[in-house]
Amino acid sequence: MPSYRAQLNILGLRPGNGPEAVMDTAVNSLAAGHHVDANQLDVIGGVPRITVRYTVEDEGGPDSRAIDSAAAMRAAVENVAVTEKLVVLRRTGGRWIVLRR
Repeated sequence: MPSYRAQLNILGLRPGNGPEAVMDTAVNSLAAGHHVDANQLDVIGGVPRITVRYTVEDEGGPDSRAIDSAAAMRAAVENVAVTEKLVVLRRTGGRWIVLRR
């Protein structure tokens, strides 16, 4: 099964939501259709960025499904936080390659 990473910058929380809601929402969104391997929070240039690593069944266009799932994750996270710059990467030959639609 191919492995993917969805990376999403978090610009701020929506009222009534705590910081933990961001990662919980992201993980739950992707876990609804895929196996989630790991998640982490980094701060890059002062901007928080979440990364969720997940696998997609290797049948009939896994890259498209990975991109669609990451977009759905972003939409779910937008309910609890303001986001920017979703990046989806695929593990290929020991490297992470950015996917483009």
